[in-house]
Amino acid sequence: MGHQVVVVEEEAAESYYLPNMKISTRVLLMFCVALVIIFICVYQPQHLMGVEYEVRVINGFTNNSSLALVIWCISDQYGDMGGRALQEGDDFGWRLKTSIWGNSHYYCTMKWDALRRSFYAFKISRDSQRCGPLKKCSWLVKEDGFYFSNDEINWKKEFSWY
Repeated sequence: MGHQVVVVEEEAAESYYLPNMKISTRVLLMFCVALVIIFICVYQPQHLMGVEYEVRVINGFTNNSSLALVIWCISDQYGDMGGRALQEGDDFGWRLKTSIWGNSHYYCTMKWDALRRSFYAFKISRDSQRCGPLKKCSWLVKEDGFYFSNDEINWKKEFSWY
């Protein structure tokens, strides 16, 4: 009979400690989540609130007055942004605010005569740093390719039409 009492006492001890362990695990998890949120708010609040960027695509052709540069963009946040026909020197620009999930992408297709090229005008993983402190991401589209700048003074060729 003494043997049965020991088994009952062990079962009672298990039923006492298991719920308390579940509660302490939950408290620890909530504490860790709170620490992460506080860290983000203090050290990188822009990731919580979103960062605003300016994106601009400029027709930099020098001799296409009779044929417009056509641009059509879509966004994972806002969907189809529509198309535009840009004459020489015209631009198409927009402001965006990144999401907390870091999935801000703007994909554009450019067409001029028989040439066609699609590219990311803005991709958060690529552009969050390179758009500089002004948060400006500019593209200059020319006969020989696509140029990027974060100040519209210094342009770097990123890729060709082909």
